[in-house]
Amino acid sequence: MWRVPLSQLLFDDRELEAVQQVIRSGWLTMGEVTIEFEQRFAEFLGVQHAIAVANGTAALHLALRALGVGPGDEVICPALTFVATANAILYTGARPVFAEIQGPEDLTISPADIEARITARTKAILVVHYAGYPCDMEPIMRIARRHGLYVVEDCAHAPGAIYRGRKCGTIGDLGCFSFFSNKNMTTGEGGMVATDDDRLAGKVRLMRSHGMTSLTLDRHKGHGYSYDVVALGYNYRMDEMRAALGLAQLAKLPEFNRRRREVWARYRARLEAIPQVQLPFADADEGAVHHIFPVLLAEGISREAFMGEMRKRGVQTSIHYPPVHLFGYYRERFGFREGALPITEAVARREVTLPLYPSMSEDDVAYVCEAIVESLG
Repeated sequence: MWRVPLSQLLFDDRELEAVQQVIRSGWLTMGEVTIEFEQRFAEFLGVQHAIAVANGTAALHLALRALGVGPGDEVICPALTFVATANAILYTGARPVFAEIQGPEDLTISPADIEARITARTKAILVVHYAGYPCDMEPIMRIARRHGLYVVEDCAHAPGAIYRGRKCGTIGDLGCFSFFSNKNMTTGEGGMVATDDDRLAGKVRLMRSHGMTSLTLDRHKGHGYSYDVVALGYNYRMDEMRAALGLAQLAKLPEFNRRRREVWARYRARLEAIPQVQLPFADADEGAVHHIFPVLLAEGISREAFMGEMRKRGVQTSIHYPPVHLFGYYRERFGFREGALPITEAVARREVTLPLYPSMSEDDVAYVCEAIVESLG
């Protein structure tokens, strides 16, 4: 359907063999392969604990619950994100408080606006490393410590991203990852919670599987014949097939991220010559992992018409993201209106996401850029 799709899976025999081994083993639910995936991911990040879960949304929900976020609390987050970021806050009974992004050059959350929105009800800050570009974590962590707040990192776009020598997901109290199909590494569905805090890790593990004191694998190994339920938990487990895919993909992740940077650099060299297109993160350093390629159209250009012209040329584009506070549910529940976040809204109206994936060739990039020039007329 697409001459150049927005994203593309990169599987080979390693993923196929990994899943086949699990099926042949006869053990499909969370077990030894999941444990190995957790260990490898923790080693990759350099943390003590990585807890595999059903998806990235579950990771966010469990992280917030482990921190004790609940009714009456507020959690500050960006509106320029996938709705799951804010929904996870609502799952706890808390209220999301949306902060501005830094601006057209940097689409991550503004530290200054975070501090301006802190109230007596604020319990945590939930940052999003948008598009694989690290937030400015140093001032955010200073603000959090000054006000006694927790910090959760939404790293759905940023596995392997580095901020001043530290991997994203290891800087705040907890880091949350998604392994959805379009991510830098994928298990189809799946997620991970990372932390160095033994207490928080214990809470996440307990809540991941119904608040039970022992798991099916434990009883299979003869480590008990019954269990207690000591907390309100959820069925947020990862199965063995997805964990097997995760192990195969994790081994490839550094190379995938290197290729993404090459594609990004090729785009940047070509798009800098097109004045109707602005490049956020144009000066991104080596720490970014380039999950998606967002660009901003010049004022006055019809985004709908542009995306339609790109579609005619076989190039898939998307929008990342419609601001969460302007979705119908959030308008109706909280009374949000246009103008609540003028910087975020102005940027979101102009944003278009171009194709980016590790197997994109130089010819693919050239074709997309030629299509951009033609589509702009």
